[in-house]
Formats: sequence, structure tokens, C-alpha cells
Amino acid sequence: MTRAIPPTGTSWESIDELVRILDGANLIVHALDGRILRWTAGCAQLYGWDAEEAIGRHVGELLGTVAEGAAAAISHELREQGSWHGELRQNHRSGRPVFVASRCVVLLPDGEAEPVVVAQNIDISDLKYAQDDLAARESHLRSILETVPEAMVVIDDVGEMISFSKAAEKLFGYAADEVCGRNVRMLMPNPDRDRHDGYIARYVATGERRIIGFGRVVTGQRKDGTTFPMELAIGEAAANGKRIFTGFIRDLTSRHRMEEELRQAQKMEAVGQLTGGIAHDFNNLLTVISGNLEMIERRLEDNELGVLLREAQDAAEDGAKLTGQLLAFGRRQTLTPKLTDIGRLVSNFADLLRRTLGEAIELRTVVTGAGHTALVDTAQLQNALLNLALNARDAMPRGGRLTVEITRTRLDADYAQNHPQLRIGDYVLLSVSDTGFGMSAEVQQRAFEPFFTTKSVGAGSGLGLSMVYGFARQSGGDLQLRSVLGKGTTLQLFLPAAAPAQADPAPPPEEAPPPASQPQSRELILVVEDDARVRRVAVARLETEGYRVIEAATGAQALTLLGEHPGIGLLFTDIVMPGGMLGDELAKEARLLRPEIKVLFTSGYAEPGLPGRDLAEAGWLKKPYTARELATRLRELLD
Repeated sequence: MTRAIPPTGTSWESIDELVRILDGANLIVHALDGRILRWTAGCAQLYGWDAEEAIGRHVGELLGTVAEGAAAAISHELREQGSWHGELRQNHRSGRPVFVASRCVVLLPDGEAEPVVVAQNIDISDLKYAQDDLAARESHLRSILETVPEAMVVIDDVGEMISFSKAAEKLFGYAADEVCGRNVRMLMPNPDRDRHDGYIARYVATGERRIIGFGRVVTGQRKDGTTFPMELAIGEAAANGKRIFTGFIRDLTSRHRMEEELRQAQKMEAVGQLTGGIAHDFNNLLTVISGNLEMIERRLEDNELGVLLREAQDAAEDGAKLTGQLLAFGRRQTLTPKLTDIGRLVSNFADLLRRTLGEAIELRTVVTGAGHTALVDTAQLQNALLNLALNARDAMPRGGRLTVEITRTRLDADYAQNHPQLRIGDYVLLSVSDTGFGMSAEVQQRAFEPFFTTKSVGAGSGLGLSMVYGFARQSGGDLQLRSVLGKGTTLQLFLPAAAPAQADPAPPPEEAPPPASQPQSRELILVVEDDARVRRVAVARLETEGYRVIEAATGAQALTLLGEHPGIGLLFTDIVMPGGMLGDELAKEARLLRPEIKVLFTSGYAEPGLPGRDLAEAGWLKKPYTARELATRLRELLD
């Protein structure tokens, strides 16, 4: 092995003179084997060992030297090249680390066979600690930027991207190496893309802020070309004398969807209240019409006129069905919920659906998994399913496939946040999918509105989907619509799941009601109704049945009459009345005066949550009612 040795002529006197002159510096002279020969005062201060303690010791062992390269490689370079420089990690006498920038030169003293190494070590510990701290801060900042949900994009003063966070990759669909070095315009749709460079140039030249700020809502464009709303906050900084702009981006898609669903739910709630109120008033009118027609029919002997009256009665009954549909949308219909296996119900209902759909439409029923029990009104659920099937049939005039699928699903917090009308929990999901012509976005927006229809005049009332929507909401669930124009429509009915173990036994077959018995001793009934025409019909029907009747228009009048007539055996009262006292409040006051009094409620509404429903489960009569229905309910209470 050859060695590159400096020119001869270097004496120990020269080396010692160098050590003396640079005594305050960190200078070490050691043999090639590492044995320390000279040790300055600067080294004593830097490392904590005096010269007497250091000379004769092995430099690597004393200082615990850890080099950037292996010790053997450094020794080899010293022998071959005659010098070496680099960074070393060494130890102070106390054990704390000392970082030095070392420069070593090989010298051959006169008359010596072996060269020596003169090493000058500059303390860079503070610099090293600062670098490590900076690296740690950078790593910490990077971890924060990679974990926060907001995307981060950094651009220079000409709009080229120089940093693209993990969240940005996920949001836009690009990898960082696909976008870095390219103009940020690629993340924007037109016309924003064309205006962007002008914004930056104007700001750099004039300081006029059109893009710098917080909370700006703009539109972004993904790699696949789709666009989405986003909130953009941009900050400006200077790095190495250059301006950089950092944009933090928040995807607003979910928030906008939730806001739109909330607006739609509020609109449907308002329409529901309106239709419920209209239905209530219309039921009062139908009560007057059907009641008077019924009494005329009883007294009429002309058969031809009887036919006309019957047609008028049928029309009034059709009107009552229409108000029932309005009440269903407004979530004010009477429901009789019971624990029902939805999968079994649909399977049993499939034959009827097939006959309804016809041979041109293939019906598939799919029941996935178990646990499909829900607390629902089975008759109303069947009606809802039938309405969905009929809508699907009309969307497939040339035939197609209708799939009814039942499964159990759990809605988590994320789903509930985007659909505020639903709660977190387990649901039975009934999906009805067709292969029809689908709906446009405009039609989907209005699909659940009452009386909205795309069918021809006379082909539909526009109440089918609104009834199903009202039933779903009243049952504690929801109805979701998904449709693609030209491909088909899926309606998803969510119903809160219940434990099968709670199921009630099957109810016994209903028996025909016995004929109403005759009044005994002309029982006295108090009729309370604010609508004078409805009140007259009720009084006339009761008197026709042989009852004695007194009447009141308000709750206050009724209480006065109760005090004056101790013989009143039954209170027949409307629920919703003006004057500050509702029907349930009147019933409570009446029972304080007369604990034995019977109560029969009536209303144009039919919502279980209305006041008084808990007081009269057996004494409830929905308007419009027939004379026979009234007579039967009275005898059930009085007998």
C-alpha cells in the first residue's frame, strides 16, 4: 500500500510552535494509530479533559468518536490522500454529545519513521442542535399538514405549485409529483382558470387583493374533470427572498349537500303543515256535506233521487280519501304500529305486486341477512310499497325489471350529519329499484311535493310519493331518492329497526261489529264543536238516534253547561278549537267535575301525537264519519 506523505522538512519544533500559537483553538496531534501526542487548552475547554489526562490516550476511545464514514474509511483516506475533513460526533467528559467539523492533515516530522495527524476541530454543536430542531419542527409540521382534513397547496409568485399535501392528493385525485412545477390553474375550471394568472400578476404589481384572504368560496376541479365547491384561505409569506402563497382548501360538498337536504326538509315540513291544515278544514266541510246528504237520503222515498244522493255521498267519500292522502303527506294520519318482519311482509306481498305490475315487468325480491323487524303500521307500509311499485311500473311502459331489496343497515354519525332528518342507529332498508327512464335533477327536487306529477292530465294525483315520504317520516325514518336519467330510479325507505324478541303475538281475526243498540232512557250528550255547521250535523244525527243533546261552541261554554246539567253522560268534543281550551284540556276539566263522564273525541286531524289522544284510545272518531260509525262508538262507550 502506498501512502501520500507531505514533503519532509517539518520539524517537531514547528509542530510544537503551531500548537503553542493555536493553544486556544481545538487542535489535537495524534499518531496514525490514534495515540494522542499534543492537546491544546482549547481542547481541554471543549472536551473537559486536561492535557495530562488526554496525552497518551487513544483519541477515538477518549472522545467516543462517531464519524460520518466508518473509522477504517477515514484512516484509509488519511493514508492515501494525506488529509480528511468531515463532521464528527464526540463526547464531553460529562457525557453530553459534542459535534465538530474536523479537518485533518498528515505531517511527517524530520527524523520520524511514522507520520502524525494534526486535527483541527470546530465546535458546531449549536448549529447541529439548531438543524436537528429545525428538522424536527419540519417533520412535526409535515405530519400536521398530512393529517389535517384541509388540503394544502403552496405556489410561487407565478402560480407554479411547489408543495401538494396528502389531503390535496386525496381531494383532487393527483399525486404530488404530477402537479408540482405546473401552474395551479389546472385545479380550476373555466372561467376561473383563465383569470387566475391575472389575479396573481395584479397583486404582485399593485398589492390589490382579489385572491388573498380567508373564507372565499370557489370551485375546484378534480383530475377526472368533476367540479366541487370549496372554501379557500390564502396566506402570503417570503422564503429566500421569494414570495410564496399557501392555500388551505376545505371541501364543501358534504356541507352543501346537508344544507340542501335541510332546506328541502324544511320546505317539505312547511308544505306538510299547510296540507294538514287544508285537510283538516276540508274534513269539516265533508262532514257537513256527507251528514246532510245522509239525513236527506234517510227521509227520501224517491229512488231516482236516492241514486243521485248516493253518487254525491260517494264523491264525499272520495274527498275524504283525498284528505287522508294529504294527512299522510303531512304526517298527521293515524298509524297503528306493530312489530313486523319487513322481509316476510314483502315476500307475502310479492304475488299481489306481480299481478299489479303485469307480465312485461320482472319482479325480483331480495332479502339479505336477518334482523328485519321494525315497528310500523303494516297496512300503511303495504300501501307505500304498492305506491312505489305503481310509480316504477309507469316509468317502464315497455317493460323492465323491478327489484325490491330488504336489508339491515347502520347509519353512522357521518351519514346522519349529511342527512339531518335521520338519527344514528340501526335501520331496516327497503329499496325499490326500476330500470325505467329515470328522473332529471329538476324532477328529483320536487318528487315528494304533493300534487306534483310528470304524468299526463288525469293519469295521477301526484300524491303517491308524497304519501310514502310522509309515512316514512311519521314512522321515524326517511325516504331517499336516487335516479339517473335514462337508467332508472331507486327509492330507499329507511325504517328504525326493532328487536325481534319484542314482537307481539299475531292479533286475533277481527269480528264484525255488533249492531248499535238503542239509546237507553234518552241519554244526554254534550256536543262541543266550534264550526256551527258541523255542530248542527252532529246534533241532528244524535237526535235522530234518539239521544237528548245540548251543544256548546267553546270549552268554556261546555264547562258551564256541565255544571248546569248533572245528567250529561257523554262529552262529544272536537280536539282543535279556538278560545284557549283544546279538547283534551276540556276533557280533563270535565272529569274533575264528573269523574264518571264518558268522552268521545273527533277531529279533522288524525295524528296520534295530538292532545287528547292518550285520553281516548277507544273514543276517537275521525272526520268525516257516518251516522252508523257515530252510533257504534257511542254505544261502545255508554254500554
